[in-house]
This record gives sequence, structure tokens and C-alpha cells, in this order.
Amino acid sequence: MLQMIKRYFKFDELNTDFRHETMGGLTTFITMAYIIIVNPKILEIAGIPFGPSMVATIISAFFGTMLMGVYAKRPFAVAPYMGQNAFIAFTVVKVMGFSWQTALGAIFIGGMLFTALTLFRVRSWLANLIPMNLKIAFAVGIGLFLTFIGLNESGIVSIGVPGAPVNIGKLGQPAQIMAIVTVLAIAFLMIRKIKGSMLIGILGATGIALLLQWLAPGILPEGKSLVQVPEALVSLPPSLGPVFLQLDILGALSWGFFSVILTVFVMDFVDTMGTLIGLSYRAKLLDEKGELPEIEKPMLCDALATTVASLLGTTTTGAYIESAAGIEEGAKSGFASVVTAVLFLSALFFAPLFSVIPPFAYGPALIIVGMLMISPVTSINFDDLSELIPSFITITLMCFTYNLGIGMTAGFVSYPVIKLFAGRVREVNAGMWVLFAFSLAFFIFYPY
Repeated sequence: MLQMIKRYFKFDELNTDFRHETMGGLTTFITMAYIIIVNPKILEIAGIPFGPSMVATIISAFFGTMLMGVYAKRPFAVAPYMGQNAFIAFTVVKVMGFSWQTALGAIFIGGMLFTALTLFRVRSWLANLIPMNLKIAFAVGIGLFLTFIGLNESGIVSIGVPGAPVNIGKLGQPAQIMAIVTVLAIAFLMIRKIKGSMLIGILGATGIALLLQWLAPGILPEGKSLVQVPEALVSLPPSLGPVFLQLDILGALSWGFFSVILTVFVMDFVDTMGTLIGLSYRAKLLDEKGELPEIEKPMLCDALATTVASLLGTTTTGAYIESAAGIEEGAKSGFASVVTAVLFLSALFFAPLFSVIPPFAYGPALIIVGMLMISPVTSINFDDLSELIPSFITITLMCFTYNLGIGMTAGFVSYPVIKLFAGRVREVNAGMWVLFAFSLAFFIFYPY
């Protein structure tokens, strides 16, 4: 049985084993387990009930990640996108006044379009025509974005004030001290080449925090705690009924909803494409042409998962950048995704347990992964400004807009324009002009 599994997931070809794949899948899950609570909390603002939304989040993550593992055989986890959920909750529902049911209808339409474009190999055709420097920029941008998320989640960096949008956190507080110590501990373990260093750091920080909270409660301000311990670690999942099949497809087909559909479509289109390429570059899964073999398979997983997510009652899903943490721990095959998917399914009953892991435990792991992912920046051609400028725009906007899709679309718009200014427009292929048109339409019709 084990030999069959090894052959199916090509362990020998990828030079991997069960230990590395299991460790990678577990690490990926732990670094992104926050989505189980955070996604439904954000969607609750749009009126989607928390309990059913949490179940929809878990099931869509299980479905997409298991499909990614078994069908695409890639170590990429799939779950509802952060950013897309906020766009639906704050912009579409709160600002524009549409219902969450109509928003889910738009996501369903987007999922069906993605599926059709993937089956006709349009998405893979476009992905393979992206210039190498932009592909490298995606990986670097994801690295900086992960670092920014880790710094913010762990409290080392905090939201500032007008004129200084980010600020140093309160480093004298116990949580921030724990975060800094965890970063250094993971770094030390990695320098010593100890396997599972990030997982050890995450679980170690959580365990130490629980121990301190129990043995020395006086170190914390009154009413404060380092780790929120739930009353029960196991619970039955709430009913999915209030959100299942509640989408309004006809309402989403109205002309007034066009800008929303376009935004959802383009954001997921470029997010998935860029994330897959960036993660694959780091995992050394790209071939000598800089292409991900059979890229249409993970793209189809993303498309089907998005369609299913809208039916279940949650927002757009796609490959998660936190998969980079599992890749750094040795994940190379789809077996790691199967491990992550099973852990998501278990969260239906153990969601309170997974919510115990605090941000100052998983945030440092994201910081370290971000550091590792920016290494390809040395491969960008700094001597050719027509290549450097679009790459720089992509990297900086991916990070500083706190939105991967914004940076990627900005790269697709700027690349042909810069080549035109440089008198080298012949270097722009047909696929890049298609991406230019999509991305330009996105910026024109985006409901700012």
C-alpha cells in the first residue's frame, strides 16, 4: 500500500519521503489554520452567519486542497482568499449595497468561467507566456507579502497613523517578545539544519505561552492572556443550511454588478496564476523554460474549488501562499496537500483546538518563509530597465497594497507600456497583450 502511494505521488522522482511530505503538509496547515476563524469573522460583517460560514470555509478548503493533492499532485493548499473576502464584505455588501447572496452568485459565475478557460487551456497558455522576470517578481513579491503579514500578525509591526501608515509594535509586551524570540529560535534551528524547524518553532511558542500563562499569570496585565484557550477543544459542527445553495446567480447577471464580476474574475485569475508560479519557482517545480508542467491541473483545481465554495456559502478560493511554509519544510508532492486536506476536515470537530495557536507563534514562521522566498530577486535582470521597472512595480505593489492581485495586474499593465516606451514593443507577445487588456479593464472598472 505504501509503495503504491509512493509511486502515485512520484516520491522517488521528486526525491522525497513520507516524513518530509507529512511535515510539510502539517506546517502548511498550521500556518494557515487562522483562515478557519478569520474568514467567517470577516464574512459575518456581510451578514453571513458565523457558524455555517466556518463550516463552508473548512469544507471548501478540504475539497480544493484534496483535489490539488490527488489530481494535480502539487504541494499547494487551497482555501478562501484573504482580500477577496474583505472585498465582498466591505465593498460589495457594505459600500455598494448588494446582498451576500448576489456576491456569491458572482463568485459562482467566475468559477464557471475559470473552469471553461482552464479546460480550453487558455489560462495555461497565458501563464506560460509571462516573461521570466515577471515570474521571478511574483515569487519575490509573495515573499515580501508573507513577511509583511508575519510582522503584522505577530505585532512586531503595527498599523500606524496618517503620514506613517506602519509603525513599530509594542515590543515590550509579552506577545511581541514571544514573537521575536520565536523568529530567532526558528532561525537558529534552520542554521543548525534541524528538520521541521518552523513547525518546532510554532508549536514550541504555543506550548511555552500556555505554560507561562498557567505558571506565571502575574506577568500579564489583568484580563489579558497570551493564548485564548477555548472551553471545549472538541465540538460538533454547526449546520451548513443557512448558507448552502443560497447564491443569487440571476441577481449577479445584472449590468450594475458588472464591475464586481470583473473584479472577482481578474483578481482570482491573476492571484492563482501568480501564486502557482511563485510557489513553483521556490519549490523548483518549473522546467527549463520556466514553465510549470501541467499547470492546467492546479488551475482546474482552483476553478472547481471556487465554484464549489460559492455553492457551499463562502468566497473565492485559490492556492495559498502559506503553502510556501510547507515547501520549505520539504513538501514536494501532492501527498503534502492530502495531509493538509485531512487536517482541514478534522477541523470540523476540532476547530476550537486549532484556534489555540496564537499569531505570535505562526507569524514568525511567515517572516522566515518570506526571507527565503526573496532570494530569486538576484535573478532579475537589473541591467535592463525595461525588465526591471515592471518587475519592481509588481513586487512593491504586491506587498504595499496588501493585495497580491493589485501588484500582478499592475505588472501586466506596465510591462507592455514600458516596452513601448523603450522602442521594444516587438518583445511583447500576444498573451501579454491579453493580460494587459484584462488588467487595464480591472483598474478602470474597479469599485474604488
